[in-house]
Amino acid sequence: MGRLFLIELDGRVYKCKFCRSHLALADDLVSRQSFSCRRGKAYLFNTAVNVIVGTQEERMMLSGLHTVADIFCCSCGQIVGWKYEAAHDKSQKYKEGKFVLERGRIVDGVDAEFYLDTRSGTSDAEDA
Repeated sequence: MGRLFLIELDGRVYKCKFCRSHLALADDLVSRQSFSCRRGKAYLFNTAVNVIVGTQEERMMLSGLHTVADIFCCSCGQIVGWKYEAAHDKSQKYKEGKFVLERGRIVDGVDAEFYLDTRSGTSDAEDA
């Protein structure tokens, strides 16, 4: 393997919970509302760094059918969320090209961990 070069962001950042690599700026946060995943809540961002985009697949989400790709931390390899590649419903087009980071897999810039909802049976954005 080659050398891993990570991007370090300036300002308030959200980091990978597992290795603390920078993932997104608080200024790029689009929404903390209405996004959920298998493991709890999630946040929508305009952009993310230090991630590897996985294979695209069609997923039925609570908001309809989307083409998405899981995203992984490029430093530790943990899944941290997904990227919206395409939305099939006109009202969901604003999500295209944006990133969702799972709240339970990120920490904020001051290393304060978010509340983790580990209860099974939480809302699932997939297979709705």
